[in-house]
Amino acid sequence: MTTAPSLFASHAKAQGSAPTIITAGRRVIEVNGKAANILGLTQPAGSHGLVMNAGETFRVRLENRVGEPTAIHWHGLTPPWQQDGVAGLSQEPIPDGGGYDYDFPVARPGTFWMHSHMGLQEQHLLAAPLIVLDPVEASKDVQEVVVLFHDFTFRDPAEILAELKAGGHDMAATRKPPAASAHEGHDMSGMTTGAAIDHGDMQMGGMSHLQGVQYDALLANDRTLDDPEVFAVEPGGRVRLRLINGAASTNMWIDLGRLSGQLIAVDGMAVEPIGGSRFEFAVAQRLDILLELPREATAWPVLAVQEGGRMRTGVVLAAKGSSVGKLAETADADFPAVGAELEQKLRAAKPLVERVARKHTMMLGEGSGYVWTLDGVVHGSDKPLAVRAGDRFELTFMNHTTMSHPMHLHGHHFQVVAVNGRRFAGAVRDTVLVPAYMGQVTIAFDADNPGKWALHCHHLYHMVGGMMTSMAYEA
Repeated sequence: MTTAPSLFASHAKAQGSAPTIITAGRRVIEVNGKAANILGLTQPAGSHGLVMNAGETFRVRLENRVGEPTAIHWHGLTPPWQQDGVAGLSQEPIPDGGGYDYDFPVARPGTFWMHSHMGLQEQHLLAAPLIVLDPVEASKDVQEVVVLFHDFTFRDPAEILAELKAGGHDMAATRKPPAASAHEGHDMSGMTTGAAIDHGDMQMGGMSHLQGVQYDALLANDRTLDDPEVFAVEPGGRVRLRLINGAASTNMWIDLGRLSGQLIAVDGMAVEPIGGSRFEFAVAQRLDILLELPREATAWPVLAVQEGGRMRTGVVLAAKGSSVGKLAETADADFPAVGAELEQKLRAAKPLVERVARKHTMMLGEGSGYVWTLDGVVHGSDKPLAVRAGDRFELTFMNHTTMSHPMHLHGHHFQVVAVNGRRFAGAVRDTVLVPAYMGQVTIAFDADNPGKWALHCHHLYHMVGGMMTSMAYEA
């Protein structure tokens, strides 16, 4: 088992006055003993992604060496809309061999990430961590561990999309929900074993589809469990896991095994701590988990397992002198579907102040030929959601489809204020999972960042299949 260059080695460079150069380019990794040609976002010294301090300026020169046009979105940041990195909405695609300069202040600390927002490049792993540290916490004796998870396929994503359009969902990856809703009484974040509990999509009747794509592997920092990244840790020490679900279409569970941690932030925003060893982890979401390690000199795996299945990946936290044994690449039993159980428990550390809100219910729909819609429209960026500057806006997602949808709003953070009509002061975040079969999630946000902003499902094949619109307003 080998180690990789630390992302935090780039921190000093990121703080300089000259722009940080990030190159979108091609690279080769090994997956299941085979060479895999993928994409990546790297600095000249080889570090993958970017680390900076809150209060600094995001001064980045993005250079495109992919071999085709690209655009990179700074997921979780709230820049001026022209620097949001969405091809065809906030900027023109960057041609191969070209570059683009970004320059804007970053006030909030948090676990964010960067990824392609063009075509199917994200499935080729064109993504990387974007960590904004809090200078106030610099003196704390806490080790930072950043893990970016991916779902990986050797196949051409364009062929996968064509097959989805021709044949619909992969029926081998379906679950039939129980007759009654499973929103009540299940504490999925506190499960202690991989019991094969079939909650389907945690919704009412019908067949739900958990996965439309069969993947060759799940990756953690580009690695499988055949050769996981090993982080050296101190027994009795404190570790902050910054976990990023960069998968194209796979919701996961974080499984800490024998460890128990405190979930302290989601999508980079602080929440009232929740303890547990297993946490739901939807596409594009981030989890910050604080660990107090036992004093024994041993090794602790941190695993991510696909929903509705057993495929898994992860990293290892290893004390000096400990033995890192071989880890199975599959769990002992199927993990449940990811739903809204954890979401309903989360409470924002700094909730929004209640005030009068404008409201809209957005219908999430699907049609034949793998077509996905928002309010009945495919790719509705020409009909942006009507928002006025200064408004408090409540947006309810009503899911009429057979799959769950991780909905992401650009340029803003929102608070989850209701699930299935039950109101609560939930987490502030930027991506929320809307469960299948009439799942209903309401978010609230302030229209305080004028511009043209994308609003879409972060399941890549759903977004490309039409589940994307925009929101536009002026100051």
